[in-house]
Amino acid sequence: MTVGTAAQTDAAGLARRCEAVLVAYLDRQRPHWPDGTPRGVLDAVRRFVLADGKRLRPMFCYWGWRGAGQPDGQAIVAAAAALELFHAFALIHDDIMDGSALRRGQPTVHRHFADLHARHRWRGEAVRYGHSAALLCGDLCAAWADHMFHDCGLPIEWIHRGYRVFTVMRTEVIAGQYLDLVSGVGDGSVAGALTVIRMKAARYTVTRPLQIGAGLAGAGPRLQAALQAFGDPLGDAFQLRDDVLGVFGDPAVTGKPVLDDLREGKPTAMLAMARDRADRTQHARIRELFGAPGLDEAGAGELRAIIEATGAREGIEDLIGRRAAAATAALDRAPLTPDARAALAALAASVVARHR
Repeated sequence: MTVGTAAQTDAAGLARRCEAVLVAYLDRQRPHWPDGTPRGVLDAVRRFVLADGKRLRPMFCYWGWRGAGQPDGQAIVAAAAALELFHAFALIHDDIMDGSALRRGQPTVHRHFADLHARHRWRGEAVRYGHSAALLCGDLCAAWADHMFHDCGLPIEWIHRGYRVFTVMRTEVIAGQYLDLVSGVGDGSVAGALTVIRMKAARYTVTRPLQIGAGLAGAGPRLQAALQAFGDPLGDAFQLRDDVLGVFGDPAVTGKPVLDDLREGKPTAMLAMARDRADRTQHARIRELFGAPGLDEAGAGELRAIIEATGAREGIEDLIGRRAAAATAALDRAPLTPDARAALAALAASVVARHR
């Protein structure tokens, strides 16, 4: 490991290195695209993957590897960056299911293709075309994530160790997405919303990337269990913060309209808590406004006021704090290298106190 490489293991440096390997991988795929097939899908995937993202999953994967005692290197950065392609798959499909118009301050992939169809006045339905093209983009990201992971340059037996966790992660995300879909057809409970958070987002954001990195490194059951004890509550805190930002965040910072989650009727723990604590009048207004397709800013403001008045926002902030404290305590006990412990402590603080 050179001094120059060592200096690039902070969050910003790792993000740049992940970006570089993603650019190189995506550029290598272009010549393999079949002749005569429009390249709009390739271009859309490239734009989406390389847009301004946090690169959290690759960072957790990298520090799972380093925490198990393995050195820095380009191969682990490539393996970790493959998780960003899987993340792109999940986001593209999630945006279709949620009907979201913006992601990271830009049109979502399905919206981009629908707008393209409308501008060119092509035959058929623009919305259906947008959904279909975006589904293919998501599928391509999932396939490339698998290929990039296996093509990272680590010994194949090491890759197989990490891939066992990778397959668990993929199944959990899809199961969690379906659970989210099912929970959206009813009022939902706080416990149910927390289960969705754990399955759909928390584990694939923190726990599984950590365990994939550790698995690649050959970590044993003790370290894997310690990483889960740290990752699960931190992932919960991350997603709970995301749900708060989805309602109370600044769209100029988050890159996503604050009306989306309320119009969609996203079954978050915060809304479930507000519903549980609401009086009869507040409960009736929540039922009337939450999930209404025509919800405007005035209605959203009323919902925010109800959430505040019931103490649900304060309750979620308390829950975030307790989950973060549990993660910190688990990190202190984990059998990690000192540099990994310090890096993970900094990452944990950043994901809990973030504004986007």
